[in-house]
Amino acid sequence: MDSKVKTVCQLNQCAGCMSCVDSCPKKAITIHTDLMKYNAVINMDLCVDCNLCHTICPQNNPPKPAAPKYWYQGWANDDEIRKNSASGGFASAIAKKFIEDGGEVYGCCYEQGEFVFRCADNVEGLKKFAGSKYVKSNPRGCYGEIKQKLSDDKKILFIGLPCQVAAIRNYTRDKFDSLYTVDLICHGTPSPMLLENFLQQYGYSLKTIKDIRFRNKNRFQLKEGYKGIITNGVSDRYIIAFLNSLNYTENCYQCKYARRERVSDITVGDSWGSDLGDSEIQKGLSLALCTSNKGHALLKEANLHLKDVDLDKAIERNGQLEHSSEKPNGYDNFCHGIESGKKFNSLVTKNLRKPCFRQDVKEILIKMKIIRGGAVNYSGISMMTFDMDKINTD
Repeated sequence: MDSKVKTVCQLNQCAGCMSCVDSCPKKAITIHTDLMKYNAVINMDLCVDCNLCHTICPQNNPPKPAAPKYWYQGWANDDEIRKNSASGGFASAIAKKFIEDGGEVYGCCYEQGEFVFRCADNVEGLKKFAGSKYVKSNPRGCYGEIKQKLSDDKKILFIGLPCQVAAIRNYTRDKFDSLYTVDLICHGTPSPMLLENFLQQYGYSLKTIKDIRFRNKNRFQLKEGYKGIITNGVSDRYIIAFLNSLNYTENCYQCKYARRERVSDITVGDSWGSDLGDSEIQKGLSLALCTSNKGHALLKEANLHLKDVDLDKAIERNGQLEHSSEKPNGYDNFCHGIESGKKFNSLVTKNLRKPCFRQDVKEILIKMKIIRGGAVNYSGISMMTFDMDKINTD
């Protein structure tokens, strides 16, 4: 993109939160997306220099973070919630209690080929938010809607990535005590265009897939419904790239929110490296960090089994609570290859030979019926072992 083009934030550093689009009174902002970067471009013929977009942008003006006051690990006492959640079900259980108490919840769901934000005002509606989504989502349209509901004295729970939580805080100017926020530990997100690029290699498209899944507990694989894009039990090249930080958009490697201090009331993720035993780990364990008393109250009132956790050890296993993901050595080569039209799978194989080789061998063994499809082994022994600091959660 021409460096002379006027953008809301620094060139190629847009997080894609869409708050600037929602805030512009003249509809002068367009998000330009490509395979590896986003930019919020201002049409200067329409712009009236109100500066609202620059002020609201969480890349330009991160809201003040706070150190966690309380931290726990554990799981949802509701077995169904725990079973259907990527980890221990903290976010789902909190959302369920919030709705039962008369509030409304905003979160990300997959709808007609897009990852968008929607509102749930009943428990049944929460089902559309379930599951990890290892791709950049689009909250466009929800900011003004949330602000209006808050002005009408409604209680709102917003669940999103840290940059998206920062955006809703900026948009509402932190004026409403009835706004509650939960952010998800994030290691970076790829563009949906890159996901589409990967899927087309197998004859799939986001336009035709009705249900897409990225993970089932500690099994990381892209699936259409319950059918793997490749052999069940094997991580595909998209997931391998994701777990090794190869396919994120440019801004993710300079994330302002990958730190111990958080911008939400509650931060949730996986409790990697927990000492609670293999049985509980396999069922799914969540980690929660609370920065506010109202966030702590949400956590305590939800139907959760809460256990103590050593925060330093938890952060050690969730590196993005201290720093943003690092670009792997092959990132520039991967970007250039993708932008020049080379095959996604071949580029991932070239730049991540060892993890790809392990999965290729595993796929052969599964097809030969020598082994069954397995999962990431938390002890670090199995053929699917990855650096847990690279894993995103919901």
